[in-house]
Amino acid sequence: MEEMSVEEKVGQLLVVGMKGKTFNHEVDRLIRQYHVGGLILLGKNVSTPTGILDLLNESKKANADNEIPLFLSVDEEGGRVSRLPASMKKLPPAASIGKKNDEEFAYATGAYLAEVLQSLGYNMNFAPVLDVHSNPKNPVIGDRSFSSDPQEVASIGMSVMKGMRDNGIISVVKHFPGHGDTHIDSHKSLPIINKSLQELQQTELIPFQRAIDEQVEMIMVAHIMFPELEEVYPSSLSKKIITGLLRDEMHYDGVIITDDLTMGAIVNDYTVPQAALQSFMAGSDLLLIAGDYQNQVDTLDALIAAVKSGAITEKRLDESVRRILELKYRYKLDDPIQQEIDVENSNQKYKELYKTN
Repeated sequence: MEEMSVEEKVGQLLVVGMKGKTFNHEVDRLIRQYHVGGLILLGKNVSTPTGILDLLNESKKANADNEIPLFLSVDEEGGRVSRLPASMKKLPPAASIGKKNDEEFAYATGAYLAEVLQSLGYNMNFAPVLDVHSNPKNPVIGDRSFSSDPQEVASIGMSVMKGMRDNGIISVVKHFPGHGDTHIDSHKSLPIINKSLQELQQTELIPFQRAIDEQVEMIMVAHIMFPELEEVYPSSLSKKIITGLLRDEMHYDGVIITDDLTMGAIVNDYTVPQAALQSFMAGSDLLLIAGDYQNQVDTLDALIAAVKSGAITEKRLDESVRRILELKYRYKLDDPIQQEIDVENSNQKYKELYKTN
């Protein structure tokens, strides 16, 4: 890390999205020139299994001159949040897995999912959801949650996480401090939860504390206002919540990533570079920008300028870069070029898993 330039270090802070279903010059520039830390593929990027494989392989080739491998990530929860190609069997929603309340089955589900994602070229998954489904009017979580019981969410969620982790996929639990008791979709506007810390500790924080105790490698912070904890910023931009609560009170020292900074909950009130700078200074390590290329470049340039001006100290930058690099090396990421995926074999394993259970 000592040999890295400021530009290379700042690049590691971003996980970026892209347009289209094929590798393009914008992604190429973000990887080669800006040294971004990783990519996320969304539904708009999904084509065939071979198409995904080719896209990720091209990304790895673009990163060949960089000694630091890429996070290659996806939102694959199962149910209505699935980014698998149409020809591949999709997992049921988390609520169905939670209803079974079988930790061994949940672990097997995570292990199966890890194998599928690795075969496509991914190494990181934004799952499982650890939100407690405590509000039936919630428009965004619902059956993405394992249960309305925080202990069940914790036990089943950890089993899925371990299944992925033990089989080589970095698991990102979400949406800290908890998105289960909202009635507004943060993709559109900013939800507000009027709960005290004590109330959160009785429900929302239970699964996340369990994840921390189980050495979870990455936690995603949500775009939600918690006025009892922070009056000015949403949780994803709040030093009181990211550093004060998650780091200091809950003793988490893993990687912290924001939810997508181009969501309505953020861009209705901030520019993406403003939000990224505030979140990083609040204690986040990784900044997720799934939106347009110009926002990504502007954010990178703003972060570089902030470090060079002293607004962000190199010590603070190094703290996050060290966490990111340690995680990449812990999982021995090395950007291997993946061969053709055997879809039939993958689907057969799915049938065996669900026939047994």
